[in-house]
Amino acid sequence: MGLFDVFLLSLVPTFEGRYAIVYGIGKGYSVRETLLAAALGVLLLSIVLPIVLPLIDWVMLKLEDTFLRKLAEMYLRYVERVRKKAHPYVEKWGFLGLILFVAVPLPGTGVWTGSLAAYIFGMNKKKTIPALIIGGLLSMAITLLPSLGIRIAS
Repeated sequence: MGLFDVFLLSLVPTFEGRYAIVYGIGKGYSVRETLLAAALGVLLLSIVLPIVLPLIDWVMLKLEDTFLRKLAEMYLRYVERVRKKAHPYVEKWGFLGLILFVAVPLPGTGVWTGSLAAYIFGMNKKKTIPALIIGGLLSMAITLLPSLGIRIAS
């Protein structure tokens, strides 16, 4: 599979590009190719998710009255957690807050959660997509440096 698995991992929620590069470097892949594969995943997610999320939301709301009610409830609980976690960043700082929220390499942040937060708070897709790309790439840079053995602070 090689670098294709780095790309696939970069699409997984919470794992995304930031941890896909750690995986790729750990497997011994070249840093340049690993970064490229992970960055392609970040770009793909950043463009596709803001477009697809309204559809996912609509489907989940329709599932509330079906035998898949548990799946819809799980999704709606996740949406509420995202709303609470992202609110201070997105509501107060908007575009820059979304970048910061996505860039912080912690569980529950990232492109997936950031795109959902932007959707929840009604951010314009023309602002959302660049914020997700910038935040996702910053997150990769933040995790790349320690992966290469470079200290950020002493």
